[in-house]
Amino acid sequence: RNKSSQQQNPSALPFTITSSLAATATAIVLVHNHPSGDPTPSRADINMTKQIVAAAKPLGVAVHDHIIVGRDGHASFRALKLI
Repeated sequence: RNKSSQQQNPSALPFTITSSLAATATAIVLVHNHPSGDPTPSRADINMTKQIVAAAKPLGVAVHDHIIVGRDGHASFRALKLI
């Protein structure tokens, strides 16, 4: 089990959307690390990303990718077809 899913930040959604709008962004790339070192997306990562994509779309903000950085590499939601 990926420990990062236990540390899901409930304020990530409003913070991400508010910051994107404040910057007048039309597209964003989400990036975070997994302290465990395993970049595999957790169920919580996938769910939060879906929520951010759904909230951003009607506001005209596209989510191009969500990248998770780990000790030995990274995972791209776009490459994994999760976005």
